Amino acid sequence: MKINLNKLVKFGAVLAISLSTSHVLAKDFLNVSYDPTREFYQEFNKEFGTFWQKRTGQKVDFKQSHGGSGKQARAVVDGLQADVVTLALANDIEEIVNVGLIQPGWQKEFPNNSAPYTSTIVFLVRKGNPKNIKDWNDLTKDGVEIITPNPKTGGAPRWIYLSAWGYALKQPGGNDAKARELVKQIYHNVKVLDSGARGSLTTFAERGIGDVLLSWENEALLATQGPDKDKYQIIYPSISILAEPSVAIVDKVVDKNGNRNLATGYLNYLYSPKGQELAAKYNFRPRNAAAAKKYASKFPKIQTFTIDQVFGGWAKAQQTHFVNGAIFDQIYADRK
Repeated sequence: MKINLNKLVKFGAVLAISLSTSHVLAKDFLNVSYDPTREFYQEFNKEFGTFWQKRTGQKVDFKQSHGGSGKQARAVVDGLQADVVTLALANDIEEIVNVGLIQPGWQKEFPNNSAPYTSTIVFLVRKGNPKNIKDWNDLTKDGVEIITPNPKTGGAPRWIYLSAWGYALKQPGGNDAKARELVKQIYHNVKVLDSGARGSLTTFAERGIGDVLLSWENEALLATQGPDKDKYQIIYPSISILAEPSVAIVDKVVDKNGNRNLATGYLNYLYSPKGQELAAKYNFRPRNAAAAKKYASKFPKIQTFTIDQVFGGWAKAQQTHFVNGAIFDQIYADRK
């Protein structure tokens, strides 16, 4: 066999150039998340990117996708190539599990059932609280205009809906019939039903619509820390739900892209002291004791219940309240 030395030399030169530059080519990486995490992950990605490059020599080109949590999960199911998902609730990740993109048992891969930070549901009202809204039952008053996202498309609104339901159950003599009536009256007063939490914040704060925004705590804190902070105040209800946003590696995508180690490092970094500090900075309640202590003044103590305690977990709550034709659809159709 005759070897063409000129071609071999050219091939070797190309291969050498390829090998010498491959380590500086940025690796693409997509985090598909829900609405209120935009600013948090922008800074988190910078911090983690610096950490990862120092440790491995690998540059990463981070990309983010945000929207209502339910819509984001469906986008991944429909082909959006997420390396990781950081969504508002575990059930949205289970939708991705159901099509085989994430392996069952994902909640055991990271601490705290793969929920690195928590939040809760609060009320954001106009300064001075002109409608005197103090608790969930006040949302049923005549003339109160509520802004809240749609439970069919977002994660926050499902936490909101279940917070109200759980509040009613925990009142003296509380039962499902009374809870259903309370929630029905609340949605009777809904002025705008946006598709996601950030859209509802825009409706309330920028468009000036409504008397009260039912909101993630972190979104309400964001409004009270901005340039218009003197226009709003946060009302903490007597009881609310412990919201536990969940994270997971999208197994089929990372294995195809060669990003498993990167994805594992990325989600682990959320639990690191720096990751927890950033979570607290952007108004999520950190799991880390030191970060929680440092930012204790930001997060008032509030009585909470979990979805497992009151609803038997997300799978049961989803089937009972949010699938097509379930209780939310019945209530919303009959709200007037």
